[in-house]
Amino acid sequence: MNNLIDLARHIPTPEAVLTVSYSPIRLPMDGREPLELRLTAPASGGGFPIVLLSHGFGPSSYIPSKDGYAPLAQFWSERGFAVIQPTHASSRIGGLPAEAPGAPFFWRERVQEMKVILDRLPDVERQALAVAGQLDHSRIAAAGHSFGGHTVGLLLGARIGGEDLSDPRISAGILMATPGRGGKDLTEANATRFPFFDVDFSQLSTRSLVVCGDGDDPHFTTRGPEWHADAFHDGPGAEALLVMRGVGHGLGGIAGLDAKETEIEAPDVLEATKRLTIAWLRTALHEDLSAWAKARAAVDGPAAALAHLTLRESDRKSNSELDGCA
Repeated sequence: MNNLIDLARHIPTPEAVLTVSYSPIRLPMDGREPLELRLTAPASGGGFPIVLLSHGFGPSSYIPSKDGYAPLAQFWSERGFAVIQPTHASSRIGGLPAEAPGAPFFWRERVQEMKVILDRLPDVERQALAVAGQLDHSRIAAAGHSFGGHTVGLLLGARIGGEDLSDPRISAGILMATPGRGGKDLTEANATRFPFFDVDFSQLSTRSLVVCGDGDDPHFTTRGPEWHADAFHDGPGAEALLVMRGVGHGLGGIAGLDAKETEIEAPDVLEATKRLTIAWLRTALHEDLSAWAKARAAVDGPAAALAHLTLRESDRKSNSELDGCA
């Protein structure tokens, strides 16, 4: 294990900085409890790019919320990003009752909650005095895990029944262990239970990274782990597919190594996941245009045991132009 952790360290990443976290930030919403958020950002400096991090639905033994995914949220914020995490309506401690229309998944409400955060970023900053005025509202990414990936996919341009729920304020996205195509690609029972998984990724045009685990074999479909890569294969904006080796749906521990949602604990792959995603964000949001090229070089070389990277064919040339920075 130590040798593999050493392999992850071949993926370059900036030194960590001191951070500050505010929770709960509350945004009042009509007809429901306030939307609660956690904001984590560097404690000093300014001009921080923003990442909205959408949690999954979670198994029955786990209640996802704004307080989850600390390994990712903390790592990203320690390297210069302001990370905002909502407690979605689908959480059993969220702002909508279990008997409300759309329960229990509230897929449409989750998308709207992310838009409310963007609409009210000044309100968010007023409740986080140390970073007020320091967030860069022109550089915004969204990232989501599992059902959170479904939420983010819709914000990036994926459609259900032809409906466009995308938000142009989001210029980049990361889809982690995201549900694939629905309908005939699901088992009959799951196609009936999850009609909102019948997603058309062909309009997903926002620049995005798709992250999967090669051991993530979902029960929704008989297609196996490759189902989680559909957004990459169908979405024109999905520029890269990152497959983490030897891990399942929890990608080695992004919800926390001791979280019930983490079925395979893999500190080595978790470290690689953190480093690769921050590298992609730093390039996508124009913090460091060479960061992703350097990370890719590590995956092609000394860190190859931890991840496999596939680039969209149309992006190979533009990505190769950055190789001189590696």
